[in-house]
Amino acid sequence: MSNSNHTLTVEVMDTNGSTFTLHEVCERGECHAEFVIKLVSHGIITPVEPSAEARQWLFDVSALARLHKARRLQRDLKMNLPGLAMSLDLLDEVQDMRREVDRLNRQLQQLTGEW
Repeated sequence: MSNSNHTLTVEVMDTNGSTFTLHEVCERGECHAEFVIKLVSHGIITPVEPSAEARQWLFDVSALARLHKARRLQRDLKMNLPGLAMSLDLLDEVQDMRREVDRLNRQLQQLTGEW
């Protein structure tokens, strides 16, 4: 049996363009509106279209997924909001690099005939 490490990456694709109100995001994210407002103020998540009133904010599926990640990091690692922002940005960057490496590996396999 081989002991290789594999990382499963799941990307949420929203084909409907669904948006969620602040109330719906709070329900789905199991958090208070104050927490979401703090995440927005630290640039951790962003509404689809910024508005002066938080009650009018709409969020997409990627913001909801990022909210879930932020809650897990804060719960599990006791991170503060600036730490959450930096960690999530770094995680996004790692995910982008993994996608690029996968793309380049596929391209290399095609060029060398190993496809």
